Amino acid sequence: MRRHADGRTIAAFRHAAYTEINSKMYHLIINGINLNKKQNALKAVESVLQRAGKSYTLHFTQYAGHAADIARRLTKDGRFAQLIAMGGDGTLHEVINGIENIENCTVGVIPIGSGNDFAAAAGIPLDAKSAAEVIAFRAPTFIDYIELDNGLRSINAVGAGIDVDVLRRVYSGRKKGKGKYFSAFIKSLINYKCTTFKLVYDGKEETHTGLIAALGNGRYIGGGIQLFPEAALDDGYMDLIVVDYLSRMRSAVAFAKLVTGRVNKVKEATYVRCKSASVIPEEGESIIQAEGEIYENVEFSARVVSNKLKFYLPEHD
Repeated sequence: MRRHADGRTIAAFRHAAYTEINSKMYHLIINGINLNKKQNALKAVESVLQRAGKSYTLHFTQYAGHAADIARRLTKDGRFAQLIAMGGDGTLHEVINGIENIENCTVGVIPIGSGNDFAAAAGIPLDAKSAAEVIAFRAPTFIDYIELDNGLRSINAVGAGIDVDVLRRVYSGRKKGKGKYFSAFIKSLINYKCTTFKLVYDGKEETHTGLIAALGNGRYIGGGIQLFPEAALDDGYMDLIVVDYLSRMRSAVAFAKLVTGRVNKVKEATYVRCKSASVIPEEGESIIQAEGEIYENVEFSARVVSNKLKFYLPEHD
């Protein structure tokens, strides 16, 4: 068996060398869609990392789910890695779900997507240079995330109901920008039929017939709708909201209140903080969305996970 001068096998030496290099390396996982439009942002990020003396490597996604595949490869066998998602909530969602052992990694985001709801909740600048400075010059800190019983992780929000219907319309349409969410929501208000489900949270059980049931770690969904105005990323709780049946006219009024974080002004809304929750539909399969990604036939049963995920956040007062 071949050995290095210090007595270790060559394989062990190479593994130790890889671990040492990888522990100092920032892995930028970049959404490869419309890459030409992101060149200025990427140059700004590279400039910051170079100025800070940080080693980094670039990984460009080429297909749906590629960011998760890259994160999975980089963290195989529980390896430590510093993973930076450069994209929107969907890219960050994939990275978070690709990590093999989340306790062994640090994560950051350069928010250059269309929604950037998590970044808004975390106070991360939408300017690529400023976001990169957070990563290059600050130490990561623990934040919470939501984990479903099947292992799916949600760093921002997961929900069932009209939000899934809205996303399906968004993805099937041709409109661009945040306006596409508003247009899709109006169509969903007109056509969506409420769902009856059993709600279980922290040992309590209720039955609702409603428009939406959602859990938030962050504050926003849908490109800026402040559905969880009291949510905090590190308080050890999820924020649960359920909106019962509303007439079309009442829905429009309630929507205006929800967008501006006035959920307490909507009498049909139930808003609580909890450690665990399950949403069980009375009929049909369970369909959910997490950070805008739709999952079919997935049980909506989740808990909050604390003190495992280290994330690069800006300094807060």
